[in-house]
Amino acid sequence: MPSRLLSALLVATFICAPALLVTAAAPDPITIAPADWPWWRGPQRNGVADANQSPPLKWSDTENILWKAPVPGRGHGSPIVVGAQVFLAAAEAPEGIQSLLCFDRTTGKKLWQKEIHRGAFPKGNDKSSFASSTPACDGQRVFINFLHNGAVHTTALSRDGHQLWQAKVTDYILHQGFPTSPAVYQSLVIVSADNKGTGKIAGLDRATGQKVWEHERPKFPNYASPIILKVNGRDQLLLSGCDLVTSLDPLTGKVLWETKGSTTECVTSPVTDGHAIIVSGGYPKNHVAAIRGDGTGSVAWENSSRVYVPSMLFHQGHLFAVQDAGVAACWNFETGVEAWKNRLGTGGGFSASPVLVGDKVFAVSEAGRTFIFKAATSGFELLGENQLGNEAMATPTICGGRIYMRVAVRQDGQRQELLYCIGDRK
Repeated sequence: MPSRLLSALLVATFICAPALLVTAAAPDPITIAPADWPWWRGPQRNGVADANQSPPLKWSDTENILWKAPVPGRGHGSPIVVGAQVFLAAAEAPEGIQSLLCFDRTTGKKLWQKEIHRGAFPKGNDKSSFASSTPACDGQRVFINFLHNGAVHTTALSRDGHQLWQAKVTDYILHQGFPTSPAVYQSLVIVSADNKGTGKIAGLDRATGQKVWEHERPKFPNYASPIILKVNGRDQLLLSGCDLVTSLDPLTGKVLWETKGSTTECVTSPVTDGHAIIVSGGYPKNHVAAIRGDGTGSVAWENSSRVYVPSMLFHQGHLFAVQDAGVAACWNFETGVEAWKNRLGTGGGFSASPVLVGDKVFAVSEAGRTFIFKAATSGFELLGENQLGNEAMATPTICGGRIYMRVAVRQDGQRQELLYCIGDRK
């Protein structure tokens, strides 16, 4: 009897093992359309939108608004747009509800709201929120990160709002906030959670949430999201901060190269020209630095500009940035030589990252004012200036000729967040 049982177990193992291997080797495809914006920083993960569209250059509360929808609570995460749906994270205090919302792309009608976590929020930075992560979608599932009850969790939902799985990534010691967004890559969703306790970056199976790999990080607070870019002929998973610039193989988590070329705390996502990457930080020093992506990790150039929160853009051999204090700048990507600088408006801070559409840069201030300027190297040229609401921390999403913008309106002591869809009403 024991021998027959052992034989049966061996046969079952032999039959089941190949199926598991096939599942891991052949994940369901990522199905994203050209007019979608499926994750943080857009389809190419670099803040560059489809150039073959013409979003409006002029709008107001009453002009070129196709729809607006109320958003509960407070959040700084950006909307993503996939197919006929718009997804957005929200956090409501004092109830402590963290949820994912879904809106109809055409009408703005709320299709569903799914509560992910409930519990009191800890004290964080006044400029942070407990819904600062931007969702990501692989075409079938929507992934969202939240800090809840002292740990970072990634949750997967179906497109109709049913929870599929939830995975704890790591315990998390709150310093100022938790803003990092998930990154979808082949069979994985990749999540980073740098903190003063057990910092980690991990690759989770998209279908099951099981950890495929994890990489321990130095014990420092840091706020940069994982970004996959093609550098030096291969896909590299890039993360700046914790006094390092780190490149990993996105499928295995193996370190490709790592160098001291960053500050301790970073928020921005790197950009590349295919050969080098640009990183920036704001604590304990201000800096923008170009790191060679050939594996040497050597610094090509560096300056002391403060580009701490808004990520930058690469366009035609140049780097375009909006500094936190509201100064637009252009540098030669290869040499770091400054082409021009110009203050946007009369002052005010910027937290949202600029978005490039063709040769136009859209940059939104914390006061809800959008400046549109030309991505030119010869000098600053303002193309448009528009006000919407009076608070904006989230990066706008631009796809299909429309702009999706999360803003807050303060009136008579009340604050209401709104998701606007801006488009040409003609």
